[in-house]
Amino acid sequence: MVVPPTDYSTLPLVGLKEVSRLSRPPQLGSELELGMHSPATSLMTDFAQTRAQTIYSGSRAKLALTTMKNSDVHMLVVLNDNGAFVGILTARILVGGRWLTVAAQSYEVPYSDVTVEMIMIKRDNLRAIPYRRLCQANLGDVVQTLRDSGEHHILILDDESADAPAIRGVISARDVSAALGVDLEHPPEAHSFSAIRSVVLGHDL
Repeated sequence: MVVPPTDYSTLPLVGLKEVSRLSRPPQLGSELELGMHSPATSLMTDFAQTRAQTIYSGSRAKLALTTMKNSDVHMLVVLNDNGAFVGILTARILVGGRWLTVAAQSYEVPYSDVTVEMIMIKRDNLRAIPYRRLCQANLGDVVQTLRDSGEHHILILDDESADAPAIRGVISARDVSAALGVDLEHPPEAHSFSAIRSVVLGHDL
């Protein structure tokens, strides 16, 4: 069969006999000497470059924990059925099972039927740093913000997008602590049944 001429070129194909390595994305800060005066964006997971780890609000909580383990993350971005951002779910909520137990009792459902929506931190209760402000800050500012806020994850908001405002990324206290060697451990968020139940039912945070 005669192939008609085209405007395209055939790209060269090379052998792989001596190739044994895979390219991998660098870990945050792994190739940088980071310090308190380093740019705050150095340890931001940028969703414009790295796809956010997400889960749907109607998913079972057990699936969320499996997703975190498989993806080696401690936070998932929660989406509704339309793909809109509605909250986050952290490993601290899932690990140990206490929040799931409280949710099961509060919503009167079996433990295995507890959904992400029942235990997530809802969007209305979240705050974020504007991306433009983060670009002017350093990691010392991030450390201070994490300590003052008590947060384990800080969302970054791009409110200058050509479209509607969007969640641009996240900074994890765990990543900052590991990169800078600073202690960012916070006290547990809610120990008592009543405190957790208030959060689960949306009365408090």
